[in-house]
Amino acid sequence: MRNILVAAILASGFAGTALADQPHNLILFVPDGLRAQMVTADTAPAMAAIRDRGVNFQNPHAMFPTFTMPNSSAMATGHYLGDTGVFGNTLYVGYGVDAGTGNGSVTPFIENDAVLVDVDEHYQGNMLDEDALLALARQAGFSTAAIGKIGPALVFDHQDHSGAPTIVIDDATGSPAGIPLSDELAAALQKANLPPAAPPRGENGKTGDMNNAGTLAANTVQQDYFADAAVKAVLPLFKDRGKPFVLVFWSRDPDGTQHNQGDSLGQFTPGINGPTSLAAIKNADDDLARLEAALTQLGLADTTDIVVSADHGFSTISKESKTSPAAQGRYADVPAGRLPAGFVAIDIAKALKLPLFDPSDKAAWVDSAHHPKAGNGLIGQDPTKPDVVVAANGGSDLVYLPAHDKKLAARVIAALLAQDYVSGLFVDDSLGRFAGTLPLSAINLKGAAVTPGPAIFISFRSFDTGCGQPVLCTVEVADTSLQQGQGMHGSFSRADTMNFMAAIGPDFKSAFVDGAPTSNADIGKTLASILGLKAQDKGKLVGRVMDEARPGGVLPRYAARTVISPPAANGVKTVLVEQMVGSTLYFDAAGFPGRGVGLNPPNTHTAAAQ
Repeated sequence: MRNILVAAILASGFAGTALADQPHNLILFVPDGLRAQMVTADTAPAMAAIRDRGVNFQNPHAMFPTFTMPNSSAMATGHYLGDTGVFGNTLYVGYGVDAGTGNGSVTPFIENDAVLVDVDEHYQGNMLDEDALLALARQAGFSTAAIGKIGPALVFDHQDHSGAPTIVIDDATGSPAGIPLSDELAAALQKANLPPAAPPRGENGKTGDMNNAGTLAANTVQQDYFADAAVKAVLPLFKDRGKPFVLVFWSRDPDGTQHNQGDSLGQFTPGINGPTSLAAIKNADDDLARLEAALTQLGLADTTDIVVSADHGFSTISKESKTSPAAQGRYADVPAGRLPAGFVAIDIAKALKLPLFDPSDKAAWVDSAHHPKAGNGLIGQDPTKPDVVVAANGGSDLVYLPAHDKKLAARVIAALLAQDYVSGLFVDDSLGRFAGTLPLSAINLKGAAVTPGPAIFISFRSFDTGCGQPVLCTVEVADTSLQQGQGMHGSFSRADTMNFMAAIGPDFKSAFVDGAPTSNADIGKTLASILGLKAQDKGKLVGRVMDEARPGGVLPRYAARTVISPPAANGVKTVLVEQMVGSTLYFDAAGFPGRGVGLNPPNTHTAAAQ
């Protein structure tokens, strides 16, 4: 046994240290879309226990835009999005992607293994251009696995597509589009009487439409398979190998169910606080409890750290606007007077008096009776050389100007400032400064990224329904084909930036409340530090190691401030509420006053943007 331990230490890069210094095991559990304040002993007992017995990260932050793929890139690398270049779940990548669900679009949805592999290959084998956590861990000799939701799971070792040594089990497992199973894993699944293919979401995947409510079922069938694979096959396999391991378990719930829930068709209440969404939170919590029980059964509990971090918060969808030309149109699949998917693209095209084409429909022209299928748009006389590209993402949209035309940027910004659904605009620094907006650099979206950078970020209006806890009953305008009353995220409201974060294990303090601001970029840097991994950072927009949460660590000093843009001609201005630990920035909320949840925090000082 001693020889096995020594071999593991040498393989992990810890030669010359005592056996007691062998790195511990690590599980990163991501409950996708879990709001921090939704975790109680009743709604999520396993997560509440970790928070209360371990470290309670009481001041948590998702990356903006508050989407899954951007935040997975931050967790995997420890970098902000200006470095990783993952600016949304849907991106303008600068070429047509045929792989996976790309269908030739220049604005592919990247929550797809085949799309990720294709974009990686286009950008010299690494679209993030930074080291990812599981890749570093496997190179250091750890056993590694990523299990759960397709897309974000693969990000943690996205350059290796072999299925070994890093195990990848997600929605596509067992299909031609999935990462292959190694012989070792296939045998372990067979031994556990588990099929080699992941099941679909079934009833949980039901989105509904304008006349029919969405799902009333949590994602139990698919996630039961992922949890079974983890506790019956992967963890026992890691135990048998006799060396430290790192496991990422990305739970699609509560996110997937909150998006599709049918509790609230057309209505803001109960919205994402109905029984179906609560069942989804419990579903994720049950999976975490199963992982904890398996660690205990395998004798691994005392040597394993468990870190829980949601990628983002969540809100209920609004499709209302009094100013949008798109809302005045008539569409077969949209209630009268409501915003269709693609309303930003439609409104910009109308303001510029240019034709609109749909990149998700082979660049077909979009006439007045239709809207872009997925919300994305190519604007200009020639769809192969668009003047403007809109990547629709939900609670915020990305606008690209391929020719980097400053005069065109001014026209687009003027059109957006006139819309009541907009709450906060951020503009590429190189285009200049515009009244009513703040620069991308102000929110760490301007860095060393190799993927095309957006010219303008649009955050949409958010408000609360008056439940007394605004971050639990926030509503946001969303550019999506989902219906009013269903769920979305992506805005710069505090409801979407306030993700759940907690940790427990031998490398963390017990019963410690961490009041300092923390983020998903900090997660990436902290996990790498605990594991003794050394990334070769290319970009400079990095998180910090949360040393205060570790034994002997000291709480850092932190401060808060509000940054305000000069007002536009109509008086609107972008307000940014942020916190700081040294030079590390944390973004609470941003938007136009009166149109955003979380814009009026106490005890901050104000700085005017120049």
